[in-house]
Amino acid sequence: METVKLLKSGEFLVAETSPDDVFIPEEFNDEQRMIAQTCQDFLEAEVYPNMADLEKGDRELMKRILKKSGELGMMGISIPEEFGGFGQSFVSQMLVAETTGAGYSFSVAYMAHCGIGTLPIMYYGNKDQRERYVTKLATGELIGSYCLTEPGAGSDANSGKTNAKLSEDGKYYILNGQKMWITNAGFADTQVVFAKIDNDRVMSAFIVERNFTGVVVGNDEHKMGIRGSSTAQIYYNDVKVPVENLLGKRGEGFRIALSILHMGRLKLGANVVGAAKKAVTDSVKYANERKQFGVLISSFGAIKHKLASQVIRLFASESAVYRVSRDIDGMMETLKADCGDTGRASIEAISHYAVEAAILKVFGSEMLDFVADEAVQIHGGMGYSAEMDVERGYRDSRINRIFEGTNEINRLLVVDTAMKRAMKGEFDLFGKAEALFNDLDKITGGESSGESYFIEKSRYIQNFKKVIMICIHGAVKQFAKNLINEQEVLNNIADMMMETYVSESLLLRVTKLENLKEIKPVYRDILDVNVYDTAEIVRKSACDAIYSFASPETTTSLIKAIEALTTVRGVNVKDARRRIADKLIEDNRYGF
Repeated sequence: METVKLLKSGEFLVAETSPDDVFIPEEFNDEQRMIAQTCQDFLEAEVYPNMADLEKGDRELMKRILKKSGELGMMGISIPEEFGGFGQSFVSQMLVAETTGAGYSFSVAYMAHCGIGTLPIMYYGNKDQRERYVTKLATGELIGSYCLTEPGAGSDANSGKTNAKLSEDGKYYILNGQKMWITNAGFADTQVVFAKIDNDRVMSAFIVERNFTGVVVGNDEHKMGIRGSSTAQIYYNDVKVPVENLLGKRGEGFRIALSILHMGRLKLGANVVGAAKKAVTDSVKYANERKQFGVLISSFGAIKHKLASQVIRLFASESAVYRVSRDIDGMMETLKADCGDTGRASIEAISHYAVEAAILKVFGSEMLDFVADEAVQIHGGMGYSAEMDVERGYRDSRINRIFEGTNEINRLLVVDTAMKRAMKGEFDLFGKAEALFNDLDKITGGESSGESYFIEKSRYIQNFKKVIMICIHGAVKQFAKNLINEQEVLNNIADMMMETYVSESLLLRVTKLENLKEIKPVYRDILDVNVYDTAEIVRKSACDAIYSFASPETTTSLIKAIEALTTVRGVNVKDARRRIADKLIEDNRYGF
């Protein structure tokens, strides 16, 4: 891998990144494109023709399709070759997650198996556990699941009541408790189960087999969406789990759970990109077929506005997904050289980018909700019919804002984690923020005559970062340790951070495309509208925060500074969106 400059998680707030240091989707190599095509072909051949039956809750059908994907090698993408996989890069793993994201309920079952059902054992298991389980999970011989949530423990995962006690002979842990919302529960062979040993304060993790005596799987839940995935409660009644099935160390379960959630958030960020591409393609194809008032609806300005808005949010989200994926690959290589364990290096690298993982999860899931909603609207009455894929996509989309930690929890994590990293001295956030806050009267937008297109856009992004830092300093100064209880203000800051990271990722992508001579006018159109819209979001969020924490004496100067830092050159968004939509309409599919 070529050497790239790696930023620490959250460091984007105070640093500038070169386009040369990011990966963009246009750089996929032939092998990666072949892998993605294999996954796409699988969806076309095995998944889409069976969606109606899968949505009726046919557990055995889903299991058969999952096993077919394993036989094809799709389940071993993340697994090292020594354990039966293909040892692909994290960028490649995210490409597979994206492609399969267009698979509706199959995507949920597949990603649950390949991710949270398999990787805790790969990352935290010992050699024996990896050989016994991972080698079979990598091929689909076994199907995996992950059992964390309990009826009384959702976002507060460590408050679970499931308990394990060592047997008198010391050979088993006796497991008792209940788990709920377990994906693949109806047919999974293995379960990664979290429980507290005796009166431990934190959880431990165990590998439990479905056929262990005392494991009872309930009926599938009736859900709004993802109806083809098996989701059920699992009960543990004096289940004897061999001591050698303790995963990691005693009391390490909470760390395992958090680390796997970071991984799940990243993969979800890629998943929703694939689902959104399917919805956009469905939208434009319908718009190019449906006539009203004697003309195709794709010729109407209002429809073009919707199509372009879908594309802009999707293209920007995709840019962020592969930016952080490259960072994780780089961090994996660094950590692997230090510890020599591929599994541990992988999860430590993933966990390191916790801020960006939460950003991808929240921004991506809300992007998909927007795209899916507009897809239904573009279809009109037919969009509400179960005959159309967009109806299923709309229902399936909604769970993503709840999966892998609710978006409310993740918004708080975006800010809290970045601030904690800065407090540890990983990057200078607070010093720069204080300097900006103390010189509010000197702040300007920084415009200079004759600056180039990309210099201008970069200046806007850096100004947005200054707004964020000013708000962080002002909020900390006002609320101190009580800031954690001011969730509305934290949400304002999180929204600014997410929009700015994604806009910067988009800027870096478009800049790199032009450097590579991949010049298409619509790329600048996408960037123009995105930055224009982001400026408004940053301004509104910053003002909301300021009026929540600022004293009357400082409010005027703060608002003046924010106005200066969020002023961007006006854009003819109507014409820009029309050009974006026209390319989509011409291609009759998402192909940006």
